[in-house]
Amino acid sequence: MSTEDVVRLAAGEAEVSVDAGDGGRLSSLRIGGVELLRQGAGFGSFPMVPWCGRVAEGRFRDGAEVWRLPLNDPPHAIHGTGREMPWKVALASGTETVLTCELGEPWPYPGRVTQRIALEDGALTLCMGVEAYESSFPAQIGWHPWFLRDLGRGGEGARLEFDAAWQEERGGDHLPTGRRIAPLPGPWDDCFGMPDGVDVKVVWPGELELTVASREQWVVVYDEQAEAVCVEPQTGPPNGLNTLPRLVTQLDPLEASTTWSWRRLG
Repeated sequence: MSTEDVVRLAAGEAEVSVDAGDGGRLSSLRIGGVELLRQGAGFGSFPMVPWCGRVAEGRFRDGAEVWRLPLNDPPHAIHGTGREMPWKVALASGTETVLTCELGEPWPYPGRVTQRIALEDGALTLCMGVEAYESSFPAQIGWHPWFLRDLGRGGEGARLEFDAAWQEERGGDHLPTGRRIAPLPGPWDDCFGMPDGVDVKVVWPGELELTVASREQWVVVYDEQAEAVCVEPQTGPPNGLNTLPRLVTQLDPLEASTTWSWRRLG
């Protein structure tokens, strides 16, 4: 990590570090000096672009063309290419930064991704947009935060609170089967539907409550590891390049946002 690539934001008691050189990810979110994100390579919170979750066997169809992506989670491709690319800092102030990156190999279409990250007292807003330069293409965008289960202050571990309208049934290949079922109890590595918008609370009892909100209706919840829990708002379900493609054109970019807000407990 080059310190030149890291943008630091501060507002109220919150501090955020954004590492443009390491996939445009949030490498730190501290509230009152307490770190909320899991540290280390591949963690923090990274943008998922130009797809979210797994793409079945790394293959997707665009019209008559079938494209193949690297199998970085064999037998599937997972979480896009944006998290593996360097981003450029287009703007940086004390409370806001804008990052950009260019889509290209191994993604088969040229395009641009823009992230805006804005911090205020009590909330962090993340916005992302994908533009097509020439050919239209299907895409998805979302965010993959790793929230620490234990904040290291002797409190209880984090719990998740949400009310989903449905759960995407997960097959043995970890991909949605296409059936919507009633939400099941965890642990989860599952996609849920919230037609009125994503609204999930991460609660550290007696310490902090953080709400992940988005106008999007899809969220993946992952809590199968002891160290962290993930709440991933996104524009479509896993394998959505094949099952629910959203076309990006020169006139119609794909845009989404999520806001994380927090309050102290106790």
